[in-house]
Amino acid sequence: MSTTTQRIIECNGIHINIAEQGEGPLVLLVHGFPESWFSWRHQIDALAAAGFRVVAPDLRGYGKSDAPQEIDQYTILHLIGDMVGILDALGAATAVIVGHDWGASIAWQAALMRPDRFRAVAALSVPLRPRGKAPPTSLMPRTETAQFYQLYFMEPGPAEAELGRDPRATIRNMLFGASGDGVAAARAAAAAGGPTPNLAMVPKGGGFLQGPGAPKALPSWISENDIDFYGEEFKRTGFRGALNYYRNIDRNWEITGATAGMQVSVPALYIAGDRDFLLSFPGTDQLLANQKNFVPGLRKVQMLPGCGHWTQQERRNEVSTALVEFIRTLPSR
Repeated sequence: MSTTTQRIIECNGIHINIAEQGEGPLVLLVHGFPESWFSWRHQIDALAAAGFRVVAPDLRGYGKSDAPQEIDQYTILHLIGDMVGILDALGAATAVIVGHDWGASIAWQAALMRPDRFRAVAALSVPLRPRGKAPPTSLMPRTETAQFYQLYFMEPGPAEAELGRDPRATIRNMLFGASGDGVAAARAAAAAGGPTPNLAMVPKGGGFLQGPGAPKALPSWISENDIDFYGEEFKRTGFRGALNYYRNIDRNWEITGATAGMQVSVPALYIAGDRDFLLSFPGTDQLLANQKNFVPGLRKVQMLPGCGHWTQQERRNEVSTALVEFIRTLPSR
């Protein structure tokens, strides 16, 4: 069996690091926050073994890819441009695009805007959220004592300082806290009389990282070596590039006015864990119930019992199997 290799390519005016393996039709795997190509390590092997050419980039601002300093260099148009640029650099006319978290948002929008290049889309955790009538930050929850975590991420400085203080501990606590195991532990603690944490809200004057943190023994789906890899990446890069994605949320709304009302026409798959904290966001239940209206090509919604936010890592085999089955049913192009 072939092994995953990495190299730097030039695309869309910057340098992007890609991990790649296998031969056959191209599958592009797009990671989320705060991760890297490494979050797809299990799917890379499985998809390559199934007969596909698999490419997983470090998104701009992450890992070994370039990290432009200017906040406005991280808009959704830049990110889709990077995906198209990767296809061009590889000499590929089309690809199936698969994304998780921020990568899912990129994958949905890439399929929406460039169905000529992205012949199908699979999204993990984040459903397609149609463009609303108001800037997204104006609708984000705020109380006298707390604010939505994405609002906390908006201001340059505090969030990168907090997350960057001990990158390894940050990643370890975030991966556990938002996992199915972390959610179950929090619910058990609340049932025993402890506080009920809300992962989506940041206390005023407080930070994003809340609660007791990860236990000494990690769940079986993540190892200390995995944490080491992520920790070293963010120790080197910091979190500014990753946080700049959030700082363009309203700008993305402004620059995508031309896509209002458009539908994702290509074949689509959606997978999420039933303990994913993103599913508790206001209105998400209705969004999922009506997803077919925005994604007429949606073939399947697969919910993973007991799984949290880190879908492809927590349920590596189920996600890999679902992706292989979905891609194999697509028309060859």
